[in-house]
Amino acid sequence: MSSLNIVVVGGGASGFFGAITAAETFPDATVTILEKTRTVLNKVRISGGGRCNVTHACFENRVFAKHYPRGEKPLRSLMDQFDAAATVAWFEKRGVTLKTEADGRMFPSTNTSETIVTCLLQTARRLGISIRTSCGVSSMMRAEQGRWQLHLLTDEIIVADRVLIATGGFPKVDSYDWLPEQSESLSSPVPSLFTFNVPDSPFLSLAGVAVPDAKVSVPGTKQEQRGPLLITHWGFSGPAILRLSAWAARDLADATYQFTLRVNWTPTLNENELRVALQDFRQQNGKKQVISQNPFGLPSRLWQALTQESGISETQRWADLPAKPLNRLSERLTNSQFRVTGKSTFKDEFVTCGGISFDALHPQTLESKAQPGLFFAGEVLDVDGITGGFNFQSAWTTGYVAGLAIGH
Repeated sequence: MSSLNIVVVGGGASGFFGAITAAETFPDATVTILEKTRTVLNKVRISGGGRCNVTHACFENRVFAKHYPRGEKPLRSLMDQFDAAATVAWFEKRGVTLKTEADGRMFPSTNTSETIVTCLLQTARRLGISIRTSCGVSSMMRAEQGRWQLHLLTDEIIVADRVLIATGGFPKVDSYDWLPEQSESLSSPVPSLFTFNVPDSPFLSLAGVAVPDAKVSVPGTKQEQRGPLLITHWGFSGPAILRLSAWAARDLADATYQFTLRVNWTPTLNENELRVALQDFRQQNGKKQVISQNPFGLPSRLWQALTQESGISETQRWADLPAKPLNRLSERLTNSQFRVTGKSTFKDEFVTCGGISFDALHPQTLESKAQPGLFFAGEVLDVDGITGGFNFQSAWTTGYVAGLAIGH
């Protein structure tokens, strides 16, 4: 169909990738991107502290897909068409080399997200893709001969043969009302990737202290994560917290973000092993003050706060430490509990858990089963990853898959 008119709703990562793939695959088609705001690729620009965490250096798809609290199974299959290795090759082919950091995150070697933004914009323009900003869609419906009629917020009407929805996630169910989809195909959206507010935390004065390895969990659930933790002036953040918020997104939403957080500051030891380690340390360092001698390599300010909380004075020596405060210290090291009363969005990288269910789509094309000619990609789908480049990879993958199929 030489005169095929393809419209992509959403000028973010998945929208651009879908539009570019469609234009390359179907060179006779007309491809248009509609973006609601005044600028495109906003999330790409600000992500990773302005460096853009493009993907993750994990090239085994089964392992890669395990980093998605929602969407693991369908994404693993879709990655057979376009995975992290394909992403690296795609950008390299267009003059953008990626570098891998120690934790596996991959960034443009220039260390600026503008490199990725420029690459996507230049590629889109070279392919003749029309990019229209300040063009929000208020509703869409079937037109004649199976085409689509898109009503813009400006009262303009656009007719398309195929439509790719790549708007990103919405925080509320009614935000999806303009889509011609059945409500049962929508998994209700709740936030993912957020930090924990603990206004009563005794550690608020320790803001900025980073703990390299801690275990965090939510009692009453199976949710548990381990990794670096950051103490903040409002509560807790850092990779372990963000991962916990992603995996426990539904549980924490159900609890209206009022829950208990348990922290084990010495995750390599259980309580019995810790007691033995403390007793051994006590015997070998009897004359030294408890507050200045930290056996577990914890940040000194945190260790001091934990000892003070356990009722240990600044002058207390290890040899004279009574059993009761020693037991309290052991309990706080392995089982500190904090009352969380709310959440804070992590920087500007808001991610939504929920969206259009994969069950409503053809698994290899991302076309709606109920609405032929309508495709979905990116965070509007019920897929979300933890931090580290995984959310961008799902954008590249789903955008590519939809773009590859949209002209058939």
